[in-house]
Amino acid sequence: MNQPADAPQGQSIPFVEAFRFWLKLGFISFGGPAGQIAIMHQELVEKRRWISERRFLHALNYCMVLPGPEAQQLATYIGWLMHRSWGGIVAGGLFVLPSLFILIALSWIYMAWGSVPAIAGVLYGIKPAVTAIVIVAAIRIGSRALKNGVLWGFAAAAFIGLFALNLPFPLIVIGAGIAGWIGGRLRPKLFAMGGGHGSADKSFGPAIIDDNTPTPEHARHSWPHFCKVLAAGLALWAAGMALIIAVFGWDNTLRHMGWFFTKAAMLTFGGAYAVLPYVYQAAVEHYQWLTPLQMIDGLALGETTPGPLIMVVAFVGFVGGWTTQFLGGDHLFIAAALGATVATYFTFLPSFIFILLGGPLVETTHGELHFTAPLTGITAAVVGVILNLAVFFAYHVLWPDGLSGRFDWPSAVIGVAAFLALWRYKVGIMPVIGVCAVVGAAWTLLT
Repeated sequence: MNQPADAPQGQSIPFVEAFRFWLKLGFISFGGPAGQIAIMHQELVEKRRWISERRFLHALNYCMVLPGPEAQQLATYIGWLMHRSWGGIVAGGLFVLPSLFILIALSWIYMAWGSVPAIAGVLYGIKPAVTAIVIVAAIRIGSRALKNGVLWGFAAAAFIGLFALNLPFPLIVIGAGIAGWIGGRLRPKLFAMGGGHGSADKSFGPAIIDDNTPTPEHARHSWPHFCKVLAAGLALWAAGMALIIAVFGWDNTLRHMGWFFTKAAMLTFGGAYAVLPYVYQAAVEHYQWLTPLQMIDGLALGETTPGPLIMVVAFVGFVGGWTTQFLGGDHLFIAAALGATVATYFTFLPSFIFILLGGPLVETTHGELHFTAPLTGITAAVVGVILNLAVFFAYHVLWPDGLSGRFDWPSAVIGVAAFLALWRYKVGIMPVIGVCAVVGAAWTLLT
């Protein structure tokens, strides 16, 4: 039962009720981070009054600074604030687990029956829609992040570095951060950026965790607690890696996945679209776990399932386990499911550690957080990174046999229509993908 609008401050939130909400959120969290954050705001701030607007935004601005999926981290933060560490683990875990199980099922169907004409046709229609989605993402992020010519230069440099020079993605992020730090010292006004979601200017009535509610005992910072959480997080990472090595050996696909997705988790500034080129460089080009077109299909599946978009790593892990056949040809599904699970575990473990480590530090002050100049530089570079991703997708969709091959005009028509629907008419991602899937299936079956 929801809390009433006039819920008194200090009233506790039953853990069972919070558990039910986080479980429900895991199945309805469509729409990317903006949609997921909007759902949490509507439910937790406006309807249930579990947390005030100002405390909600204070937590969100901290999550925006961190690498990783901000919506999942926000759920973890609020769950931790309400019910200690286990509350955060439950909230963040339930945000991810439904998506993992759904993606394992969809990935299995994709790998086992993806060549069936009807399913192949659905994927044919979805690919140009995904390309349009990435282009729209680049435009929207760019309109917010590129406020002056210097930041436009950061975006252009990132695009050239990836597209023309084929520089590693981590080098792009580090270079943008260093350049932003230098620029912030030389021209601070050009790199000033407020905390991503503004300030609280609305009141929805008293909340259980209100603006003036004292910080609970478990959320107060202490260095012994900080060291204990850090040690626990490192132990969980080491235990996962040690288990993989003990069972499967050192030079094994799962060990490579664990190490790679740990690195990827540290580089997800700017959301999933920003880190996808790094995932592509490693998973497609270096490890060859999947093909470029399979990467596009994986993003399409990620767009159509609940949970954070970075869950596309579960698809990468699934396909990688399937194609490498490290358990033999008779156990493809088990190997693939293990790959998806390992990818998810090592991608999201750092997010939990960041929240449980930094939450008490954040709760020591309720002043607004601000992006630093290095993060402003990284955010600007992310626009160029996403544009490079859009070019990569468009190339493989429109010229499936390479530039010397045929131009796939039906895909071009579907992509342009999807872009207009998303950008000009503000149609949601799910309806656009659904219509494109139907059109692609019809075209494939009728030609």
